Amino acid sequence: MADPNKPQRKMSTTGETLYKTLGLEKGASAEEIKKAYRKLALKYHPDKNPDNPEAADKFKDINNANAILNDDTKRKIYDEYGSMGLYVSDQFGEESVKYYFLMSKWWFKGLVFCCGLFTCCCCCCCCCFCCGKCKPPAEDENYQYVDPEDLEAQIKAEQEAASRIPIVIQPQAATSTSEFSQLSMDQKASYKTDK
Repeated sequence: MADPNKPQRKMSTTGETLYKTLGLEKGASAEEIKKAYRKLALKYHPDKNPDNPEAADKFKDINNANAILNDDTKRKIYDEYGSMGLYVSDQFGEESVKYYFLMSKWWFKGLVFCCGLFTCCCCCCCCCFCCGKCKPPAEDENYQYVDPEDLEAQIKAEQEAASRIPIVIQPQAATSTSEFSQLSMDQKASYKTDK
């Protein structure tokens, strides 16, 4: 279990530690946590203190501390990373807590920066994306915005010009029938239906 002489981590989102909320020392056993919880829950229960809103808040804190310290994985995260570790485990999952804190250290950020600098990844990104001096020209640079109303007027003008051209050649009639034609020349098409 955790060393009781080891100082509490400073990564806390709240002021008081969960162990102090229950009146215990760090590294307390599960049985000690249960006893302390029962004692404090009876003392600060809202039914026993109906006129005291501070007792209701204290009772919520006691329940929260008990829930975290009785869960082995949450207790391990809390002992190692504090309440900030619990917050990270809620956001990203319990498995990714250690990776989050690893990536937030100064030496890890420096290592990533140096690797990026030595492999010229940052230079490529700056030249091709940020500054754009070495970036190849895009194909859509000659594109100009066309107003939809102007485009519609242009299409209508083209259609009107096409409709004014006179038809010079008449369509030829089919004089011979083939095996694919089903109607003979003598038959007239009828669209009437007999009822």
